[in-house]
Amino acid sequence: MRQGIHPSYEPVVFRDRSTGELLLTRSTRTSDRRVELAGTTYPVVDVDVSSSSHPFWTGRTRTLDNEGRVERFERRYGRDS
Repeated sequence: MRQGIHPSYEPVVFRDRSTGELLLTRSTRTSDRRVELAGTTYPVVDVDVSSSSHPFWTGRTRTLDNEGRVERFERRYGRDS
């Protein structure tokens, strides 16, 4: 591996903007902002959506109006009988 061409892979905290949940992991992303977690200071990267706020993972999914889709398709494109 060549030296000096790879980004550093260090501990980073990802913070969900909507829930405020913190996730400590390792990443090449970095930030000038810092947050203290478990007595240690880490760079923090804010994200809009994480598993703590995504509707699929939280069970708060919305059901769209599916009724009539087949009928609407058949009306629009016809059906050869």
